[in-house]
Amino acid sequence: ENLKARGGEMPAEDELVRDALDRLILESIQIQKAIRVGVRISDAQLNAAIQRVAAQNKMTPEEFRQRLEMEGQSYVEMREQIERELILQRVQQGNVNQGIQITEQEIDNFIATDEGQKLTQPEYRLAHALLSVAPGASDSEIAATEAHINAISAKIEAGESFEQAVSSSTGKYTFSGGDLGWRKLGDIPSVFVDIAPQLKTGETSEPIRSDSGFHIVKMLESRGGEQMIAQTEVRHILVKPSEILTEEDARELIVQIKARVEAGEDFAELAKEYSADIGSAQEGGELGWTNPGQMVPEFERTMSETEIGALSEPVLSQFGWHLLEVTGRRDQDMSELITRGKAREYLHQRKYQEELDGWLRRIRDEAFVDIK
Repeated sequence: ENLKARGGEMPAEDELVRDALDRLILESIQIQKAIRVGVRISDAQLNAAIQRVAAQNKMTPEEFRQRLEMEGQSYVEMREQIERELILQRVQQGNVNQGIQITEQEIDNFIATDEGQKLTQPEYRLAHALLSVAPGASDSEIAATEAHINAISAKIEAGESFEQAVSSSTGKYTFSGGDLGWRKLGDIPSVFVDIAPQLKTGETSEPIRSDSGFHIVKMLESRGGEQMIAQTEVRHILVKPSEILTEEDARELIVQIKARVEAGEDFAELAKEYSADIGSAQEGGELGWTNPGQMVPEFERTMSETEIGALSEPVLSQFGWHLLEVTGRRDQDMSELITRGKAREYLHQRKYQEELDGWLRRIRDEAFVDIK
């Protein structure tokens, strides 16, 4: 049916049957492996996957269901098929990922290639306005055009929006251009290559001269360039309710610990004695430098509201009661880390398909298959 829908050439029936049978056998082997290790897809995960499929088709889940039924397909069977695909994906990832190793040298080598440079280049979304100058225009015409675009630039600098200033210019001095969309630095028109990295989001350039006329560009968005992230250095003590410690008892204990710190006792020593966060307790509660979104919302909010060197009020999260002390704040350039992360992910995906093909061949060769 898929081949017919795509208008592809139909192979011989015995070849089609053999290919379909091989696919079913390979799928069955993987499903059996999933059953043995207890792979399960929750209703929430399945619903989220269906929602993604519906969104890709620009529909709500209910509209997607109705479309399937209109086309004579079973929504229940579709859910089962998506569930099987998620199980297969989980089994493949679990078995293949552990065999993939990406070294720092591989990342260095890849970034040094043309392919790596293109992948890790920053991306910019520019709005472009061009005031054309006709070929052979006189010096006075060029000067008048330049004076007009300088006046438009002055309006923008005085606070008028780029869009309004450009659209207000009509008649002889009508601008052309528009949104250039997301482009890598290497794909941006050469006349803007040196300008784009210097513009901040929302900022507009000075007029730029080229053979075609005078340009103004506005930076709408950028990503992948200098990545400055506001980090917070924090330590905490966690008191977790348990079978022998009620939530009220836990709250009272964290209040007592706060009072003891305020009375002069050492925060780090109290963290070692009382904190239920095994990962940080022996380090005196130190969590190091944290990035936005790294902590649960209640912790994040309290951390942002606490002054450097101050103790927070006790705060409750899904993990228990926390007492926080913020010890520092800084803006950290994460550009290199993000660039290397992109390269690592690309190399991983490239190796993943190779490893997956090899793993599928191995499990097929190792399986006992009896075709009746």
